[in-house]
Amino acid sequence: MRQSVVSNSQKRAWFYPLSSKRRLVFIHIISALLVLMFSYASFSKLVDVKTFTGQMNNQPFPNWMTPYLVWGIPTIELLIVAALLFDKTRKLGMWSSFLLMSAFTVYVSLAVFKIFDRIPCSCGGVLSKMGWMEHFYFNAFFTLLSLLGIYLIRKHAKDSSMQY
Repeated sequence: MRQSVVSNSQKRAWFYPLSSKRRLVFIHIISALLVLMFSYASFSKLVDVKTFTGQMNNQPFPNWMTPYLVWGIPTIELLIVAALLFDKTRKLGMWSSFLLMSAFTVYVSLAVFKIFDRIPCSCGGVLSKMGWMEHFYFNAFFTLLSLLGIYLIRKHAKDSSMQY
């Protein structure tokens, strides 16, 4: 049995921080995933506004909030999409994504722990087929993804001359 000889630099390579180019690739991948998720979520709500309005009326919020939520949530999601598409606004888009996904995750957590008597899902499309625990994991994943994007953008801006 012969062991392969690996230099110390090769053994430690995975400890080194990501290069600026790789960090930028990860930032773009994270942005693309968030853009796809928010685009899908907002368009599925806007395509069937009547159903979404009914779902929002069944939420544990006062019904006077429904018109604001029905138009506000998809609008915010589309604004986040727009912010994530451009270098100058990507950091704002990541922070906005993190905050919105955090709010959704807290809300889903309330459903998981049965804080409210009932909470009908107001998600559209494929997401409406998920149970509350799957929704929690889905939201937690995108919340953490946004947080990772914020970290990578800050690190990239600090380590390079590129400003975000």
